[in-house]
Amino acid sequence: MTSASAISTAGLTKHYGEVRAVTDLTLDVPSGSIYGFLGPNGAGKTTVLKVLAGLIRPTSGSASVAGIPLAAGEAYRREVGFLAQEPRFYDWMTGRETVAFVASLVPDPATSDPAWLDKIIATVGLADAADRRTGTYSGGMRQRLGIAQALVTRPRVLLLDEPVSALDPIGRREVLDLMAQLRGETTVFYSTHILDDVERVSDRVAILDHGHLVREAATAELLSSFTLDQLRVVVVGATDATGVDLAGLPGVRSIEPSARDGDVRTYLLTIEPSVAGQIQRAVTRYVADRDLTLVENGLVRLDLEDVFLRLVDSKERAA
Repeated sequence: MTSASAISTAGLTKHYGEVRAVTDLTLDVPSGSIYGFLGPNGAGKTTVLKVLAGLIRPTSGSASVAGIPLAAGEAYRREVGFLAQEPRFYDWMTGRETVAFVASLVPDPATSDPAWLDKIIATVGLADAADRRTGTYSGGMRQRLGIAQALVTRPRVLLLDEPVSALDPIGRREVLDLMAQLRGETTVFYSTHILDDVERVSDRVAILDHGHLVREAATAELLSSFTLDQLRVVVVGATDATGVDLAGLPGVRSIEPSARDGDVRTYLLTIEPSVAGQIQRAVTRYVADRDLTLVENGLVRLDLEDVFLRLVDSKERAA
């Protein structure tokens, strides 16, 4: 673990008898980042979060937060705030009473300071609803209240298990905006299967499949690594011969049948990534030499959903 790491795991493993929930997970999460933890249902995401929260013990391997090992017990747990996938509150309590109740369970009396609790409530955007009973809260408000109670101990790391999966679009936006607001103040490590949300707010992403780490990278880096092998070319005035000629350019592996809209034809070329720029220049020269009109000549940008589906497919992962 480096000095800039908020979470570090080495060979983290959790097996339940024959069920291998997580195996040999090694991660290094930068301090102050928003870290998306992806995987299909049953991949082991919740198991990892529960281990990191100190709720279950790993079978083997190690984990630490801000340099404090999981085995440190109470000292470790003070550095971690946790929000379960389906948080439950006493509906007859107000939001303020709920946060104060959680603070009263912490040995450090500073956590119960009214000024500190007011600050937390304001941070999550519930100041105007703090004295309402939580039973009247919307789904998004309840999730934000859950984040508030997780922030009570001023944790170095905030662990969120599927924080937006059950919310409507408005609630999702509220929680995602809050997570973005917390960037730099604490490290947000959250699991999800909603890929658009990860692409929107996460600095880095890890993909888990069947308990194994498939890929870990900065979000932008992960996406860009899958955008170099396909080129979309749109030409006005192309003929049937155009596709054959483009397919014959050096570095072009294959070309999909063109889509046609009037005199506009679209081609999708699968290319050698190492010569992408040369191929683009060759396409431009080809079109200019034949007095055609080039509308598009760009690398195809995959979204995170496309990348995710490629990576969790066993054949793609093996390749």
